[in-house]
Amino acid sequence: MEFFRIRRDIPFMRHALVFNIISFVTFAAAVFFLVTRGLHLSIEFTGGTVLEVEYAQTADLERTRKAIDTLGLGEVQVQNFGTSRDVMVRLPVRGGAKPAEQSALSAQAFAALCSAESGTVGTKAYTTPQGEQVSRPSCSTAAGAEPLKLSRTEFVGPAVGSELAADGAKALAFVVIGIMVYLAFRFEWKFSVAAIIANLHDVIIILGFFAYFQWEFSLAVLAAVLAILGYSVNESVVIFDRIREAFRRYRKLDTQQVIDHAITSTMSRTVITHGSTQMMVLAMLMFGGPTLHYFAVALTIGILFGIYSSVFVAAAIAMWLGVKREDLVKAGTPKDQDPNDPNAGAVV
Repeated sequence: MEFFRIRRDIPFMRHALVFNIISFVTFAAAVFFLVTRGLHLSIEFTGGTVLEVEYAQTADLERTRKAIDTLGLGEVQVQNFGTSRDVMVRLPVRGGAKPAEQSALSAQAFAALCSAESGTVGTKAYTTPQGEQVSRPSCSTAAGAEPLKLSRTEFVGPAVGSELAADGAKALAFVVIGIMVYLAFRFEWKFSVAAIIANLHDVIIILGFFAYFQWEFSLAVLAAVLAILGYSVNESVVIFDRIREAFRRYRKLDTQQVIDHAITSTMSRTVITHGSTQMMVLAMLMFGGPTLHYFAVALTIGILFGIYSSVFVAAAIAMWLGVKREDLVKAGTPKDQDPNDPNAGAVV
């Protein structure tokens, strides 16, 4: 399926050096921000407590922050999620704090929020949909109104957070090694090296954005980074496969011309695939709420830089590593061009 066909090859590789210098500068800046600022890790990695509170009216976040700040807990995150009445409060873990101590801390936080709404804390019993009798803290005013309700409390210990961070790093390493092995068997070691450099280029730049803007790096964002690794390598594989086909069909073209032809002939496919994916990601970004916000942001950055790196980084590095016809075309392989081939539309 094609939306359009470019009749003349675009000389991408003519400008490869300029674009790779830009990539190197961007990559270096991302590394600098990662080293100097670091990632703003969520409580899944650092440990802490999450409170989800539902207000009867639109929540006043400034008043909520002031109420929590009176407890002197350090850096506390307060944000809306879902609707303007739903508020999420993230409390940092205290060194060596036990779950019981963190539970008491969350109770203090809820009491402070209740006091800010001129209410008093009590206990309310209710029946779950499963028929269980449970009780939870409640906040009520002198008039009997309930200005806010505690929807959920979750505690993550620092040991669990450290384990999740280590497991996340291992998952990233295994994905990179798996991609290298796959590409080395599928194509040739030069393509393997080129693709890994391009993919790590995408990952580091995503992390650099999160370090510079101090966006929260959570398990959802880690999942987005791993997804981008697979997504980016898929784009590289498509281009590499077309390069191999072009080497077989166009015997008179040199390596740079073959790569230009391969990239040009995949442009329609790139627009369809990445355009469709990006529309879904933008829908999550605009309508997914805080839960999916940074997940969608990471995917958006990764998709844009994934296209860029597959064209200007992976293909250019493969060219500079000296990939040639003999690396990809075995002896005895038919090399004549098929004039009826629907993919042979771009010509030099």
